[in-house]
This record gives sequence, structure tokens and C-alpha cells, in this order.
Amino acid sequence: MSWTSLPARIDAYPTHRIGGFEVRAGQPLPFGATPVPGGVNFSVYSNNATAMTLVLFRAGADEPLAELPFDESFRIGGVYAMTVFGLDPEAIAYAYRADGPFAPAEGDRFDGRALLVDPYATLLSGRERWRCGPDRPWRSRIAPADFDWEGDRPLRIPAEDLVVYEAHVRGFTAHPSSGVGAPGTFAGLVAKIPYLVELGVNCVELMPVFEFDERDNVRADPRTGEPLANYWGYSTVGFFAPKAGYAATGRHGMQVDEFKHTVKELHRAGIEVMLDVVFNHTAEGDERGPTLSLRGLDNRTYYMLTPDGHYFNFSGTGNTLNCNHPVVRGFVLDCLRYWASEFHVDGFRFDLAAILGRATDGVPLANPPLLEALAHDPVLRDCKLVAEVWDAGGLFQVGSFPDYCRWAEWNAGYRDALRHFLKGDVGSVAELATRFVGSPDLYARRGAVASVNFVTAHDGFTLRDLVSYNEKHNDANGEDGRDGENHNISWNCGHEGPVDGGPVARLRDRQVRNALLILLTSHGIPMLLAGDEAGRQHRDAVAADPAHQPRHPDAAGRRRSRPDPARQQQRLLPRRRAVLVRLDAGRAQRRAGPVHPAPDRLPPRAPVPAAAPPAHRAHPGPVPGRQLARRARVDAGLVAAQPRVRRDAVRARPGRRRRLRLRGRQRALGAARAAVARAAAGADLAPVRRHRRRAGRGQPRARHRTTPAPAGLGPAGPAVVRGAARPAGPGRGATARGVIHR
Repeated sequence: MSWTSLPARIDAYPTHRIGGFEVRAGQPLPFGATPVPGGVNFSVYSNNATAMTLVLFRAGADEPLAELPFDESFRIGGVYAMTVFGLDPEAIAYAYRADGPFAPAEGDRFDGRALLVDPYATLLSGRERWRCGPDRPWRSRIAPADFDWEGDRPLRIPAEDLVVYEAHVRGFTAHPSSGVGAPGTFAGLVAKIPYLVELGVNCVELMPVFEFDERDNVRADPRTGEPLANYWGYSTVGFFAPKAGYAATGRHGMQVDEFKHTVKELHRAGIEVMLDVVFNHTAEGDERGPTLSLRGLDNRTYYMLTPDGHYFNFSGTGNTLNCNHPVVRGFVLDCLRYWASEFHVDGFRFDLAAILGRATDGVPLANPPLLEALAHDPVLRDCKLVAEVWDAGGLFQVGSFPDYCRWAEWNAGYRDALRHFLKGDVGSVAELATRFVGSPDLYARRGAVASVNFVTAHDGFTLRDLVSYNEKHNDANGEDGRDGENHNISWNCGHEGPVDGGPVARLRDRQVRNALLILLTSHGIPMLLAGDEAGRQHRDAVAADPAHQPRHPDAAGRRRSRPDPARQQQRLLPRRRAVLVRLDAGRAQRRAGPVHPAPDRLPPRAPVPAAAPPAHRAHPGPVPGRQLARRARVDAGLVAAQPRVRRDAVRARPGRRRRLRLRGRQRALGAARAAVARAAAGADLAPVRRHRRRAGRGQPRARHRTTPAPAGLGPAGPAVVRGAARPAGPGRGATARGVIHR
């Protein structure tokens, strides 16, 4: 009997009929809704629920199509699993009802009336267009899996070559000045890829793109009364679903394909994609928040709770995910594996990552299971992992984060040191020098690539704000200035707020260029905030209407009368690789030992090619600010190193030093010519007058003499001019080119 004549598998047949649909016990793994031959398999976890119901909808409908309670035989441990036959995965939506006790003091908050989002849903409906249409309840859907990647693979750019550009998908192109056809969307980001290439960045870090509710903001603009948006998106509703409001095709349910196309086009341009992910809290908030998903499914499992049933608030948003619970840890791993495999994402930046190292009671762990699992996960092996190593509960782990030799960190120490230096604060030079060379006091074991250097990020001031304000002015978000960081280490250059031209504007432009120069030449991974290259400010950025968004940095009408930081950035980035290569070579040379041997252990002197430049040995200790800039330029190959010379030459004027060198070379050349002439004439080859010669700075003093021609050449044979260097005694200079005695 051939394989084609075998009967269909027996488990493809239903065993029950519930709510008008033929069903059978499903597969508990994977979680979520998975198309199977003949239907869809639904699997959901709840350890403490007493009953579970699957609610089916036609796509776009508000009223349920059917409600299918899970048979008790369909429950395996704490997992409810059921296969429903006859369903078209692209034509349905679904939700769950979970029944159980409502006992907040014990941690249970079940509500059998609430329709709950599937935590593993790959598509969500209800917010298909950004702040358009009526509020509709969230519905889970199944994303199609038919995208053609055309051979795309993650780029795997080495960490030492990264230049990260942090951007908000909507804010990057929402303003009409962006000139794109679909502003504020993934498609708009694709249209601006040539600008990113021109700018020179090779990694885009996107602020949250998981599904969230942009209408989840009760405040209004105090100036206009317009409702404000939850603009940044750090309150996640669907962890496996891309934000529909960020897709030009979101109203057609095609946001998954649009985001995949965005990643593919960025990869084609040589740009990696890193996602800002939020696993420290959810959109459900504290006891006063809505019941959307995890709270209604198993509140006690998914959230950190106090002994009396309240929520720990290490995130500052009302709740904290219980990340090191085994079930929640598996949920986080499944989510990241999905984005890495299905969307070809190259890395993740973890918001308030210090929370991921807390135990179920909030105590920091020495060996957090989740962080270790992420570091060693086989699917995530090639993904960059970047941590924001603090949280709202006061845990600050810069340099002490459990890294497992895999994690990089947002280096807040670098940010503060650079800001103090730009202000000119006393004592800031030595601190910046340490941060400039990769913060070896923090990352000596892991290397400088563990440090993500930045001067501004989405939190707080932009780079233009940093040089324009001494104090924050959060007047447009309805919180009366209570939000945000008060210690911004900023200086307004003599005037608070915007100015039009004049010395203050020129000073601010110079400060911006100084910040970019130091950032892009520092050892580590530089991160730029989108718009800083064009002077973007946060004012009005909290308003979500596209007309109120800051102008796009690539706008055609951008002012060009002042020096342009973006152009400076484009000039600096190609040099960054050469700078870091030279810094690495210098560090390796210093670790290998002294540049020159001790005077009593000098090797035999050998001739060195005249073109070899003098070697440079960096100062081993803290470097003052003026020397810091000089040594950075030397390591970049922009200027030559200057070894020490004799005291009389140091004291002489530059012009006199040049004349002395020229005179010595002329004398040496004359002596050589005279020796050759005497040999050609057959004259007595007695030693000629000695001449002192300096072939170049750092060269040995030599005694020149002529020697008889070798036997067989006769009196007309050529003379050989040799330079016999005198032994180096105490206090002498170098004995060969490139060996410098300091």
C-alpha cells in the first residue's frame, strides 16, 4: 500500500459537539491559537480557574458567534486545550472567559463576565487605526504565516561596529514635513531608509511596537483641552502582536506583514532592528485598572503581590510582572523567540530590566533564572540583549547587572559624565576620561561593548533641550510638571528656552557638536536619539495629532544657516571604526608590556625603514582633558605622535628646530658624498671628520665613517657608509626609530 492511499489520521476527527461546533481535546502546547488540519487548536493556561470558556466571533463583529465551554476532559494540569473544527483562521476572532474565586486578599481576581485577550494572540483587533473610530473591545485573532522573506536573515553585525538610532515609529514620520505617503507607520519608516543610510547608522532601536492602547490616558492638554494619548506605548496589551495603529494596512489586519516588510527592507539596507520590549508591567495597572488579560486568567501567577494581595509597584505604573515565576519566565522566552524567528528581529532592549532580576517577593536575586535563560537560549543566541539596569523601586545596577557575559547595559554613568563635562562642572574631566575609554572600572571583564553610551534618550531632555533649559517645563501633558526627572544636568547657555540667532544660539550649536563628537569617538556602542541630529525638542511631542509632531529631521525646509549636527555626524561615523581599531590596538599593546625595553636589556640595533612612524605609548593613568583630546586624535590617526626631544630643542622656537634638523641632514649628506668621491679617486680612506646627524625626531646620534672596499673590488669600488650608534647611557634618548624613552 502506498503512502498516498493511507487513511487520514484518526485524531483529525471530532469527539464532542459543543456550542454547535465539532471539537475534540486539543494539544496543550504550543499556547495560543494554532491552525491545524481541519480547524484551530486553542490552548490557554490558568492554574487557579475553575472553568474556562472559548468565545468565538466573526472578524469585525461585536456579538459572539458561539461560546464553547472547555470540557473537563480537555484540561491537562493547568492548561485548557481544545481543537475546534470547521474554522477559517483568517475569518474569526476569539476571547476567553475565566471563572474562579474573586478573593483579592488571596491574590485571585477572576471575573466570569470579562472577555479576556489571549496572552499568546499574534494579532489583535479593536485599535486598527491610530485614535480613529469608536472604542471597541479587544479581540484576539490569528495572523497569517505566508510572508515571503526572500532569503532574508539577521545581519549579525558585531557589537563593536554598531551605531544605534533610537526612534519612535509614529513620531519619526508623523509630521507632514517627512514627505512620506503613509506618515506615522511602518511604511513611512521604510520610506525614510535612505535618510538613515545617509546618516550612517546601522541599527534602529524602535520604541515599543507591541499592541497597546493609545487612548489609555485620562489627561488633556491644559492649553487646548484636547485629550492626550498614551504616546510612547510602554503599557502592553498584546505581547505577540504588532501595533495595528502603526501599520498603514492595520485596518485590513495586515500589520504583521507590514512590519515584516519593514524589517526585510532595513536588513537590505544593512540596518539591524532592535525592539524596546516591556516585560516589567502591563496595561492592567493596579487594583483600579481594567481586567484585559493576565489579571483575569491568573492574577496570582502573573503579578508580584504583597502578602495582603496588593500589587508591588517596582515599575512605577501600578503593577509588576512576576518574571521569575516559571510560567511567566516561559511566557517571556516564548515571546522573544517568536519575534526573533518570525520577524527576524536582531536584538532587544529591556525596559527597567532590573525588575527581571527580582524574586516573586521583590527581593533582587544573585542568579536570576530569567536573565540566565535569556543569555543562554539557543534561539536567541545571535540576538543583542541590552538592559536598562534600574527600576522605579530604587534598584540601580550599572556595572553590577547579572550579565552572564551576554548582556550590554545602558550606561547612565557615561550619560551623566558627559553632561557634567559639557556644563564645565569641576572635577568632570577625570570621570569623562574613564567613560571615554569604555568604562573599564565597570566593564573590564566584558569589554567596552558592554557599555551602550548615550547622552540623551526618549526619557527626559533631547540634546537641544539639554543646551536650552536649566529646568524641565512639562506644561503640555496635564501633570503640572510633577513627572519626569528633575536632575537633568543641563545648561541653557545663558538663556532659558528658544532663541533666534546670536551668541547663545551659536554656543548651543557648538555644545551639540561637542556632545556628538565625544559620543561617536568614545569606546563602546553609541546610541543616538532620533531628531537630535536636527535639533528636535520635546515640546508639544506629547500631543498625538500629526500636525503637532516635531518636524522630521530630513524635512526639506530644515534650516541650513547654522552648522548642521547631522552633517557632522555623517562625517564622523565613517571614522568611528578606524578610531576604535586604533584604540583596541593601543590597549592590546599596553597590556602586552612596555613599549621599549629597559636600557640594560636593549636588543641588537637593527636598521628600521625610514617610513615607519614613531610609536606612541598612551599614558597609563588618568589623562587630563586637553591630553585626552590629543590622544584621541593620535589614536584616530589624525595627527602624529610627538616623542620627547632634547631640552635645547624643546626650548627652541619651532622655526629654529626645523633649521637645526635641516642643517644636520645637510652635513651628513655632505660627509657621505665626500667619502664616495675620495673612494672613487683612490685616495687614502682615512676616517673623515665626524658629523652629528639627526635623521628625524627620536633618531639616534650616529658616528659616520668610511670603511675600505671589500677585497676584489679594487680601489675604484664603492665605499660603504655605516652608522654606528653610540650605546645608550643613563638619560639618553631612544636608540632606534620608533622606540621612545619617556
